[in-house]
Amino acid sequence: MEQIAIQGIAGCYHETAARGYFADREIEVLPCLSFDELFARMAADPALLGIAAIENTIAGSLLPNHELLQQSRARIIGEQKLRISHVLAALPGQTPDDIAEVRSHPIALMQCGDFLKTLPGMKIVERDDTAGSAREIAEGRLAGTAAICGADAARLYGLEILRRGIETNKHNFTRFLLLADERRAAEFADPAHTDKASLLFTLPHTRGSLSKVLTVLSFYDINLTKIQSLPIIGREWEYRFYVDVTFDDPMRYRQAIDAARPLTSDFRILGEYAECPNPAI
Repeated sequence: MEQIAIQGIAGCYHETAARGYFADREIEVLPCLSFDELFARMAADPALLGIAAIENTIAGSLLPNHELLQQSRARIIGEQKLRISHVLAALPGQTPDDIAEVRSHPIALMQCGDFLKTLPGMKIVERDDTAGSAREIAEGRLAGTAAICGADAARLYGLEILRRGIETNKHNFTRFLLLADERRAAEFADPAHTDKASLLFTLPHTRGSLSKVLTVLSFYDINLTKIQSLPIIGREWEYRFYVDVTFDDPMRYRQAIDAARPLTSDFRILGEYAECPNPAI
């Protein structure tokens, strides 16, 4: 059984994404309080897999996770995209009229702003975790209190779902990266289905340096799906670039890598894997 480190407690969206990716096998999730702890546990145990959110369609890129990935020995072995849909959950037998307090992570509360406006006089309490809010209510038997969380968390902690789909924006998706130590990454390679890669490189502080790399990718029909610049600490106005690309022809992709590498510094392939289709709304 694979052990996978997740950020958050049981029932959180990271666990949902991990189980969705490994739907064909049994896994054990190891909760971590922070992404720093997640990467530290992977560094201490090379056999351990991990999953980390990397971007959200509303909040954008999670820049600290880009930096943690860059500093680690982890390699990307896959990705999972998850639609983030929140529910309002409370102890069994409670009704919406019984609820006087709603708890959740501040981002989840923000994402459900329109729904919360329909509850005038409601006490809103910020907590560290969506699933943690559900667990607090269940363990404390807190009547009159509801959590905004995922449906999996509500079921896990025995709460009753009072409202579904309470997020304001229905186009709320998070992309997660599946990670393995570089010494294990080859175990998960599947060349027949590999059509995406994540690259990391730095560029000389000269005019047109980024344009040259992008021109090379375009020439070889490589599709750029994401580019993220990250400042290099201690080197003013110099940046590291995180780039995601997709491709149909593995040979053309290899040719593009060979042509782009001499134009960059510290060029690294963070992972080559299968692109995850966008989930349905």
